[in-house]
Amino acid sequence: MKKYFKLTLISTFIAVLSFFDYLYSKQGNPPNVIIIFTDDLGYGDLGIQGHPSIKTPNIDQMAREGQRWTNFYVAANVCTPSRAALLTGRLPIRSGTDTNEGARVFFPNSAGGLPPEEITIAEMLKKKGYKTTVIGKWHLGHLPEFLPTNQGFDSYFGIPYSNDMDPTTDLTHAEANKNPKIEYFNVPLMRDEKIIERPAQQHTITRRYTGEAQKFITKNRDEPFFLYLAHSMPHVPLFASDDFSGTSKRGLYGDVIEELDWSTGEILNTLKEEEIDDNTLVVFTSDNGPWTVLNINAGSAGPLYGAKATSYEGGMRVPAIFWWPGKIAPNVIMDIGSTLDLFPTISKISGTSLSQDRKYDGYDLSMTLIDNKKSSREEIFYYHGTDIFAARKGDYKLYYYENNPKGYPEKLRKLDEWKLFNIQMDPSERFNILEEYPEKVKEIQNLVDQHKESVDPGKNQMVKKI
Repeated sequence: MKKYFKLTLISTFIAVLSFFDYLYSKQGNPPNVIIIFTDDLGYGDLGIQGHPSIKTPNIDQMAREGQRWTNFYVAANVCTPSRAALLTGRLPIRSGTDTNEGARVFFPNSAGGLPPEEITIAEMLKKKGYKTTVIGKWHLGHLPEFLPTNQGFDSYFGIPYSNDMDPTTDLTHAEANKNPKIEYFNVPLMRDEKIIERPAQQHTITRRYTGEAQKFITKNRDEPFFLYLAHSMPHVPLFASDDFSGTSKRGLYGDVIEELDWSTGEILNTLKEEEIDDNTLVVFTSDNGPWTVLNINAGSAGPLYGAKATSYEGGMRVPAIFWWPGKIAPNVIMDIGSTLDLFPTISKISGTSLSQDRKYDGYDLSMTLIDNKKSSREEIFYYHGTDIFAARKGDYKLYYYENNPKGYPEKLRKLDEWKLFNIQMDPSERFNILEEYPEKVKEIQNLVDQHKESVDPGKNQMVKKI
């Protein structure tokens, strides 16, 4: 017995040493963090996810070398609240960045943004001496007090809201995006707090984002950094550079995805060239599902039902790949994860602590990433604005509402009778098993009731207009 106890202590000690060994490289720096966040990329839009005509060799290789999560979710089904959740580790209802009244994203005439009292990943990492930047689409408030440089980022290069906003044409949204032109959208390109180009030249924007990211990596190779690379695309309007235009069998949408794949490869190659790949966690994911009402200019949710602006699986389950050579155990993870979990996971691996003055909604996934331990997350609350559209616990998902599976128009309707699905067995949500599993209905309902006690839907609803 004593011998067993001694061996257990030794094993525990070795595990602790190993844990801290992966936290810090031989240079003594905590790990760098890169989040590559695409816009409106569907669950089925990558080669590794089964797309038959879009080539994504760099992302596919990233997935083979890292971990691909098949049950990974965003916290909201549209841009603004999804981004707020990723950066704060908190459901959008807590920050007031999602509402069921009017628009659920910020526009050029919006007076609000991510509340300054929220703590972003960048603000957390700054306390640890990280250099921080955001490159790409922000969409958390375009007024000075809400810009990235006031939210923990040392620098910013990108557009302040979606690339189809501030239109200059009388064409309908669908008409303008069928054959898009740069001059149709007066979206500004900014560096820090200044507009440097208007309208933004979107044919080259993915290439320029990539170059800015590479320069940031090279400049900060000897100190810890956080790079949030939030691509504008494949949100419409779709634009590709000359090198990719007309090259994909999937048409313009495929051109755009294949250029994003190229960009991802360039980022990973830069890390290898600077010899810091073994001390850098890279996460690749999307802000929500595909905008399918745009037909051929939109992506695919693969086998999943629903799309952007819905809380069906196709609207909120997204591709997710974690890459960290020599640290992350390559695998396909079928446990549940969420962009909400990035905040506490990054906190753990960087050796920072979470603020104790607020409620977080994420889980630390580091032991799943490093040791293939089971994910701590067992539930997902599928919000639509301030309404809980559905909830998942384990393999089962219970629906309270329905709406157009294409997302628009968005109007919700309360179900006369709830619906229950086994999401692992039936990811396409085809077979309602409500009557067969009353105990699962009760279990999920109890979970939802407990959760509702922790939120205040009347707080900070930032939908004011200028």
